[in-house]
This record gives sequence, structure tokens and C-alpha cells, in this order.
Amino acid sequence: MTLTTLLVAAAATLCLTLPAAALDGVQITDAYARASAASGAVFLVIENHQADDDRLIAVSADAVAAKVELHTHKEDANGVMQMMAVSEGLLVPGEGSHALARGGDHVMMMGLKGPLNTGDVISLTLTFEKAGVVTVEVPVDNDRKPDGMGGAMGHMGHDMTPKTD
Repeated sequence: MTLTTLLVAAAATLCLTLPAAALDGVQITDAYARASAASGAVFLVIENHQADDDRLIAVSADAVAAKVELHTHKEDANGVMQMMAVSEGLLVPGEGSHALARGGDHVMMMGLKGPLNTGDVISLTLTFEKAGVVTVEVPVDNDRKPDGMGGAMGHMGHDMTPKTD
């Protein structure tokens, strides 16, 4: 066999194995970001292709924001929804998925270092307990409407401006 034949065979073998490798671990789909003047949020779907549960434990976007956290919305005793940091991370079930969506779990970016305009792309680093570090390029889409949110939550805005008392 010539060197060229070996290289072509090796490349063909690699191409055949790539789709299976892509479904090993976690996969990020439907990612997008929205921003106001001072803060922003990232929404996405995490698909876990492993049998065991995994947990998203940290996020970063150092080039974009001074502080990046995992957040969720919780209802207080008076029925008012409040946004709060999630220090324990977010569970992604084995062979399942976890959606970070408006009105629920999401990535919060505070202290934006500059404007995030529709069409911009930000680099977001996600750290999982088992899958390790995953970096994803996230398009900014400030015009995107909430997907599939029914009931009262579907009619609520997602105000990303920090509240001050």
C-alpha cells in the first residue's frame, strides 16, 4: 500500500467514527443569547447521551461579562417569581435533556463588557461534573420570542435588568 492509500483509508475510517463520537457525553443544541444594556442571558438545551446523570456545575464567558452564573426562577411565599443563582448546579439526566429556557433555568451574564447585538456570537464555556468542559459558540438573538411557553409564564417578560431597592 502506498502512503496516499493509507492516508485516504485512515481519513475514511475517521469520518465514519465521528458521528458516534459526537453523541458521546453531552451535546448543546438550540443555544441563543439575549441582552439588555447591563446584563444578558443564555438559553440552550443540554442533551446527555450517557447512561449516568451529569450536572452542569459552572459557566463562564469572561470576554463578555464580569460575572456569569447559573440562574433559575422560583416562586416566593407571596407568589412572586424571583430570579436567583443556583450554586448546586443543574442536573442533566442520563439519556435525557435539560432545557435552559426563559422563565426557568438559564445562564445569567452580569456586568456586560460591551453591547451584545443581534448577530454577534459569544463563546460560552460550560463545565460538567462528568463530561468536563464544553465550549459553545452562542449567537445573540435579541428579537427571538419565547418557545413553547404556555400558561402564565408564557405571558411574562424576562426582565434581565438587575433590580435595586
